Amino acid sequence: MGAQIAAEDFCSDIQVFSAWVLKLAGISPKKIEIEPGTVVNFWVPTQTTTKPAVVFLHGFAFDGILTWQFQALALANRYSVYVPDFVFFGDSITDKSERSVEFQAECIAKGLKKLGVEKCTLVSFSYGGAVGFKMAEIYPELVHSLVVTCFPMALTDSISNARLHRLGFNSWQDYFLPDSGLRGVETLVQLASHSFPKLPNFIYKEILEGICKYRKALVISDEEFTVPSYHQCWVVRSELIYRNWWQRIHVLWGKNDKIFEVKNARYLQRGMRVVIVDRQIGEKASVEYIDKSGHIVQLERPFKYNSCLNKILPSLYPTSDPS
Repeated sequence: MGAQIAAEDFCSDIQVFSAWVLKLAGISPKKIEIEPGTVVNFWVPTQTTTKPAVVFLHGFAFDGILTWQFQALALANRYSVYVPDFVFFGDSITDKSERSVEFQAECIAKGLKKLGVEKCTLVSFSYGGAVGFKMAEIYPELVHSLVVTCFPMALTDSISNARLHRLGFNSWQDYFLPDSGLRGVETLVQLASHSFPKLPNFIYKEILEGICKYRKALVISDEEFTVPSYHQCWVVRSELIYRNWWQRIHVLWGKNDKIFEVKNARYLQRGMRVVIVDRQIGEKASVEYIDKSGHIVQLERPFKYNSCLNKILPSLYPTSDPS
């Protein structure tokens, strides 16, 4: 019992320390009421700024700041950094039962508009990629560009089943909400990383408690999946169709990702192939693989990931100086 309390105190101390460091960097939490009963927690600049806005969208297991603290700290001096918690994660709450990707996208977009953000670049990771693509589809005037990390354009049944079979699970619930408790969480972390060391059990416990807050399936059916209506370059069968898209896509991928392999950075399947290769899209997209990193690339190799962001983000604002 005493050891458990000490572990919980340690995790609390880490969170308090992270919040203190972020505040020193000019980022603090702010709760935004989206509508009655729905409140989204954002980490936002403490002072009004004209710097380009960069919004970080987290994945499934952690909230926003636990996922992106290394990137938020590294970029806060050059960009207006916003790090939201999705509804049901962190300190974001709702009294609604809605948990769809579209609902998450609407909540984040409405929150950003209430914060005065008119245009932004989305930097997304894993499940956050689904939310980011949906935001770009629904709010093209808000989303200037996307940096997508380790997530296909949509997690359809066909893509999902192939990945689950390779990972040895029957469903994403089995992976994210393992019946084997802490041992299952340890497996989750091992599969998500390339060479993460074994962590103390109390950290696995914290992860398990966090992911159990969100139980809705993340998978949509193949029939529901359509090419998003926002402009981009895509291939149907062998016919290449170009669309003049001003929202640029940049892809960062852990080269040793076991959840979504690097081929998912190049195309999606279902009678359609989305190409993110410079030959087809020219300067409007890029793809970069980060060696010795798995699915949680921004946590596993934060300095390399940040170096990539520091090359990508300035290229998105050629007429302005983010410094």
